[in-house]
Amino acid sequence: MKKSIPVDQAVGMVLPHDITEIVKDEFKGCAFKKGHIIRTEDVEHLRRLGKEHIYVLELTEDEIHENEAARLMAAAIAGIGTEYSRDVVEGKVAIRAACNGLLKVDKEALLRFNLLGEVMCSTLHTNTPVTKGEQVAASRLIPLVGERDLVLQAAEIAGAGDKIVRVLQPAKVKAGLVITGSEVYYGRIEDRFEQVLRSKLAELGSEVAMVSFAPDDPERIAAEIKKCLAGGADLIVTSGGMSVDPDDVTRIGIKQAGAEDMVYGSPVLPGAMFLVARIGQVPVLGLPACGMFHNITVFDLILPRILTGESIGRRQLADMGHGGLCRNCKRCQYPVCNFGK
Repeated sequence: MKKSIPVDQAVGMVLPHDITEIVKDEFKGCAFKKGHIIRTEDVEHLRRLGKEHIYVLELTEDEIHENEAARLMAAAIAGIGTEYSRDVVEGKVAIRAACNGLLKVDKEALLRFNLLGEVMCSTLHTNTPVTKGEQVAASRLIPLVGERDLVLQAAEIAGAGDKIVRVLQPAKVKAGLVITGSEVYYGRIEDRFEQVLRSKLAELGSEVAMVSFAPDDPERIAAEIKKCLAGGADLIVTSGGMSVDPDDVTRIGIKQAGAEDMVYGSPVLPGAMFLVARIGQVPVLGLPACGMFHNITVFDLILPRILTGESIGRRQLADMGHGGLCRNCKRCQYPVCNFGK
């Protein structure tokens, strides 16, 4: 139960919640923390913050304070690869990445959690690359005091399965690159794919173990892929030859190398002619020429998911159409944008 009394009669009382102060373009933060004993000199300050009355709390067994609720819900929401402080700020608990990795959000559980009404949890988009210490979610009870049973129900939803938010670290793999195209193989032009792919893999903690070159010949491409597999490659990445011209035969070579579950084409731009497959347990990614010219493509969206053990097929690719259009900003800020979300 809570009741309010006039602020000028509250001197000597203990604040039951944080009181926020906002000064436009200058400051937003806690002016008075929960537990503060109100002094005479605080009365005018509180009035400037719009506080003519102060709550006095007398909780029953069926009620729960916002701070206790926030801690309880954060513990249920935070999964592997995340951490949170027991400090509650303005009724909220922030959940942060405990490591560099890929954020995974159980969107269905998050929806059911927020449908309860008096509780909330907001997150970054699922499949967003995040860095250690970055805030990935926050939760709170919306009223100052809520129903304990509702908060327990929210915690049950959040804590089921793998929990609502996780940060997965990508596996460190040895990749085999197969650079295709007669123009590169015969030295007519300089290859630009290798360094791009080396850099992208290195950013995720992986390395290029071997690089092979093949002309526009399916059998030669298949042979180079098999050579990489025999050399112990955990991942195969081919570059070029993914378009519709008669000489673009890389996907045929991938098939001849023994690829299964092959999916060609994605609803992501740049990256419509992307290919994903597997040979045994080894993922195979076919990167079209856009990977040379665009900073971020479908390859960058898919690679971290592959390295965290996710199987990518037609449904997973089809789901990427929503948010799959890059804005081609003059200054790329990925992943702080809508691309791939």
